[in-house]
Amino acid sequence: MIYRFGMVVAAFAFACSASFAVAADFTMKFGTATFKEDQHKFIETFKEELEKRTDRIEVEIYPQSQLGPIPRQIEGLQLGTQEAFISPVDFYVGVDKRFGVFSAPGIFRDKEHAAAVMADPDVQKAVDEMAKAKGMLLLGQFAYGNHDYIAKEPIISLADFEGKKIRVNATDMEREAMSRVGATGVPMPLGEVMPSLQQGVIDGTRSVVTIFIAFKYWDYSDTITVINDTMLVSVALISQSWFDSLPADLQAAVLEAGRAAQERWQAESFEFHKGLRALWEEKGGKFVNLPAADQKEMISRLSTVGSDAVANDATTGEFFSFLTDTAAKH
Repeated sequence: MIYRFGMVVAAFAFACSASFAVAADFTMKFGTATFKEDQHKFIETFKEELEKRTDRIEVEIYPQSQLGPIPRQIEGLQLGTQEAFISPVDFYVGVDKRFGVFSAPGIFRDKEHAAAVMADPDVQKAVDEMAKAKGMLLLGQFAYGNHDYIAKEPIISLADFEGKKIRVNATDMEREAMSRVGATGVPMPLGEVMPSLQQGVIDGTRSVVTIFIAFKYWDYSDTITVINDTMLVSVALISQSWFDSLPADLQAAVLEAGRAAQERWQAESFEFHKGLRALWEEKGGKFVNLPAADQKEMISRLSTVGSDAVANDATTGEFFSFLTDTAAKH
């Protein structure tokens, strides 16, 4: 009996020592407002890449705004209470209005073009410098997808925008774009969109198809309007104060894993998106395009949104010129 008790004690002691041996030295809470789509998958990819390099940092994944609404998570990065966050770049406009320049219609021709621009070293450096000035630094960024539209009353012509309240992310450019087609852009966190649609607070929303699928928007409307007027790009940032607390080898591991995750997920995202159209259609949904004349007119109206929006602001104007010049090289 004493022997068996001794064995139990020894086993327990071994288990405890083993658990302490593998316990991470640092925790990295990584949040996003979305789930089961590109940003969530980027975090999973980053976690895999970091685990290849070290077991001393435990990445905890918090999708679907589990760590709070977007503004609070960004604030958490700046205060050092949250280690990492990924979001469409538009939502960082509150810390630096230059982040809003990415939402100017027409900067990116398509997702392939946007991917090349976001991977450009000069663009990466510029985003990193903007983030560092606000207590954060760049982990990775990628082209997400083009903005599509869903509304209770489907948008099948340019005239259908008239009078509608359309949810947008957070930028003046998005609101201006909607005003040019007779609609009102309503900034709103993602978690509030579906209840607002169901309650009639807004009439429609613009986002990427992965969001419409992940959040089961087919329960609200079966029609996605494809216009390709604006490209959504995502940026993952980490807390500068948390990063500074890491030893040099772990800092290097985090940055290397971020670069690897960016490259991996950007490539994998193209394949991931291929099946989305079929999935939407399996759920009874459909995709529509504007009539050719309406499409041409809408793109024409939106073509000067970016240049007009920055005309009286030297800071955003300079960044807009930089971004459009860089985009023209790709």
